[in-house]
Amino acid sequence: MKLSSKLKKLLNDQVGLEANASHKYLAMASWCAVTGYEGAAGFFFAQSDEERTHMLKIIHYLNDMGVPAAIPTTKDSTTSFRSLETIIKTALKNEQEVTKAIHKMVEISQTEKDHSTYAFLEWFVNEQVQEETKFETLLQKFDLIGRDKIAINEIDKILASQTTAAEPAA
Repeated sequence: MKLSSKLKKLLNDQVGLEANASHKYLAMASWCAVTGYEGAAGFFFAQSDEERTHMLKIIHYLNDMGVPAAIPTTKDSTTSFRSLETIIKTALKNEQEVTKAIHKMVEISQTEKDHSTYAFLEWFVNEQVQEETKFETLLQKFDLIGRDKIAINEIDKILASQTTAAEPAA
């Protein structure tokens, strides 16, 4: 099996998107940790791990296809945020960008009749539906519960309950 040069580039670009997402989530987790949002900190540390796992999944696929992955330098992530709601809005925007990139790769794999890459990308398509829904639902909590200190504390508890991986030891 052989990947087209176009898909090689897009998959390698996706490695960079996933790496940058992982670093953005680390910055968000760090801000949450020092701001007193323990639940959100754990949630975003886990999100960072998940994005790194996605990056590795793409690297392994490239390698399985006989392509060495291009490991990019990551962009600097902001370490200052206005609010927990702002962080979640930023996370949703990031996930929407990732979805757009994945859909582009799916379209090209279909056009090129690259069934292997198409099948590989289907997992990411489904994952992105879950990711966007997760952040959209979290944003709805601000409208449902509110934005006062008690509401934010409840949202932090919701984020803690959604943490699927343990926070890394310091």
